[in-house]
Amino acid sequence: MQTTFTEKQLQDPAIQRSNEILRNCVHCGFCTATCPTYQVLGDELDSPRGRIYLIKDMLENERVPDEKTVKHIDRCLSCLACMTTCPSGVHYMHLVDHAREYIEENYQRPFTDRALRWVLAQILPYPTRFRWALIGAKLGRPFRFLMPDARLRAMLDMAPKHIPPVSRNDDPQTFASKSPRIKRVALMTGCAQKALNTDINDATIRLLTRLGCEVVVADGAGCCGALTHHMGKTSESHKAAEANIRAWTAEMDADGLDAIVINTSGCGTTVKDYGHMFRNDSMAKDAARVSSIAMDISELLVQLDMPEGKNKEMTVAYHAACSLQHGQKIKTHPKTLLKQAGFTVVEPADSHLCCGSAGTYNLMQPEISGKLKQRKVRTLEAKNPDVIAAGNIGCMMQIGSGTGLPILHTVELLDWATGGPVPRAMQEQRPNPEVPILK
Repeated sequence: MQTTFTEKQLQDPAIQRSNEILRNCVHCGFCTATCPTYQVLGDELDSPRGRIYLIKDMLENERVPDEKTVKHIDRCLSCLACMTTCPSGVHYMHLVDHAREYIEENYQRPFTDRALRWVLAQILPYPTRFRWALIGAKLGRPFRFLMPDARLRAMLDMAPKHIPPVSRNDDPQTFASKSPRIKRVALMTGCAQKALNTDINDATIRLLTRLGCEVVVADGAGCCGALTHHMGKTSESHKAAEANIRAWTAEMDADGLDAIVINTSGCGTTVKDYGHMFRNDSMAKDAARVSSIAMDISELLVQLDMPEGKNKEMTVAYHAACSLQHGQKIKTHPKTLLKQAGFTVVEPADSHLCCGSAGTYNLMQPEISGKLKQRKVRTLEAKNPDVIAAGNIGCMMQIGSGTGLPILHTVELLDWATGGPVPRAMQEQRPNPEVPILK
């Protein structure tokens, strides 16, 4: 794609990077075949190619974003399926992130939009605030019909039936290996996940210590910054990322780390991009160090001596989170591990398509998100599984709200298969409690 940025514009590192990305695009349109919003809406401007045209025009002309451009950029899930499909290597993620930052700085949103986005940015990244908000949502759900805005109704619907108590395993501390130590790793405990489902981190710690890892929850680490980053709120997202970088490099410089392990793939995609986010910052070196050892839990587990499991006579429908399969290019590890543990693994049709969660997307774009959820649930249930497994808390909440099947994190199943407790979700959602769970 030909661009016409001036020399002055190209002095801006963000413009320079966007220019590189735009020049890689050859207008082929392959991306439209795998773009969920284009599949649902059928509008060229709701495809990656269409959004690229809008972004190019906005940035080149230093134009104040108009309502049309903002609408179509906001409708992007950032699922990154287009990056998997693109034959030209267009790094759409960095481009749309830049566009969102530009919009945030130059566009005056309607008051209700600004208020909702502010509330999300002030609550979701903070586990204690989020926990209180979930309790409030549960109390307010009977009055859902009074809410005039679909986004407010979506926020009330977000609260799970069971809000777990705080897990002290998420506090800064070190968990000793239960067998001869092979690795020393830091576990990112996250933010929203600590309020929505404490079982995931608990299972991760049990599994890793069982397999020979010393697990550190670093003091000062918290939200990865993804939620605000994808809203274009760069100062807030970088502040969160800086805290993580300092916390993890302190551990790296003290007793050393073999890996920074992340069990929420949306966070993993962002942490692995810290090197790019801070490339022109004084923290560039430390950010790159962090990104270089960040890995999804499945990447670490395939390096460890996972025992072979007996046939569990249980079918697991594996949902591939977009941030894992497209953002991090991890497609086989979770399925390999589940099969090795003794589960029968099946995948739904169109497994490359998003479930509609996408961070705060299901709250800000509930209608499109709902259509994507319905399609994903339908394709998963068509496989007649006993349980559904995923590697991202957002996907788990989204899919779980549309099915009666138990949905678990992959690590919960692996923990159970190697000696851990029966996952709570399986106990709570068993179709027939009289039938014992197979081991």
